[in-house]
Amino acid sequence: METGPGEPNVASDRLARQMAFLAEADRLKTVLRATTLCDGSRQENSGEHSWHLALYAMVLADQAGPGVRIDRVIRMLLLHDLVEIDVGDVPIHSANGQAHGSAEILAAERRAAERIFGLLPPDLGHDFRLLWEEFEAAETPDAVFAKSLDRVQPVMQNLASGGGTWITYGVTSEQLESRVGVKVARGAPRLWAWVRDRTRTYFGAA
Repeated sequence: METGPGEPNVASDRLARQMAFLAEADRLKTVLRATTLCDGSRQENSGEHSWHLALYAMVLADQAGPGVRIDRVIRMLLLHDLVEIDVGDVPIHSANGQAHGSAEILAAERRAAERIFGLLPPDLGHDFRLLWEEFEAAETPDAVFAKSLDRVQPVMQNLASGGGTWITYGVTSEQLESRVGVKVARGAPRLWAWVRDRTRTYFGAA
């Protein structure tokens, strides 16, 4: 099969951009989160968090609402925190938690998305950026379920580690419900009912 003029160079450039993106994504492993591993031995990093969420989506697919495509949910979850390479993690329960979702942080994340996804060939970069934006908007069934998992995973880490960041940051029952429970219940109501019941050791009735 013959190739046209310049085709090998185009293919080589595409592969170089794909590899550059993958190398940049490796930096997510250096971004530490407030949440610890289940055994409490150390903080998890955002790369580990993203992998764990993809596994959550596979295992808890039966908790998803009608029309949710788990393959798309997994793709969103693998991409959703890449912007933390530039912005870092802002713990939702920390003293700086009010910055979570602020206009300043959102703008910084958009700039990070433009830079990081811009490393890819244009077609891939465009598709990945759209998935990331869909997750952030949390309006489609896929994104709503993905957000639910993103919120519930740290709850399970805290339960396993004996309270974790709830103790560190003095989290109240009302804060757990408003910052976490509402998001989880929106996409996975049965899941939140089960999980919330297990938090009562720390928070009592909501």
